[in-house]
Amino acid sequence: MTALNGVFKATGVVVVAHYSGLNVAQMQTLRRQMKQAGAAVKVAKNRLAKIALEGTDAADEKFVILGGAMGKTALDANGVKALAALPSLDELRAKIVGLIQAPATKIAQVVNAPAAKVARVVQAYAAKSEAAA
Repeated sequence: MTALNGVFKATGVVVVAHYSGLNVAQMQTLRRQMKQAGAAVKVAKNRLAKIALEGTDAADEKFVILGGAMGKTALDANGVKALAALPSLDELRAKIVGLIQAPATKIAQVVNAPAAKVARVVQAYAAKSEAAA
C-alpha cells in the first residue's frame, strides 16, 4: 500500500477504473497499449486504493472509468474521457502549421485570381476574333 501511495504521489495523471470482465488477453493488451503511451497499469483492491489515495493530490464497457486526477485537479469519468480525447502534441503542431499556411495560400489565390480572370477574358476575345475571321 505504501508503494501504491508513492505511485499516486509521483504521478501527474491518474485514472481509476473497474476492469472486471476483462479477460487475460484483454488485460495484456491494455497493459501493452498503456506502456506504448508511456503509462502503466497498477491493480489494487478498491479499499487499498482508497487508503493509498489519502494524502495525495490526486479514472469497452467492461473497463468502467470511475474518475481520476491531473495534478491537483480531480476528474470525474467525463473529465478523464475528455482528457483522453485531446489531440496529441504532434496533431496540435500539424493544426497550427495548417492554420499558419492557410492565410498565405488564400493570399496567393486572391493575388493570382485577377490575373487568371484577365487571361481568360483575353483568351475569349482572341477565340472570338479567330472565329469571326
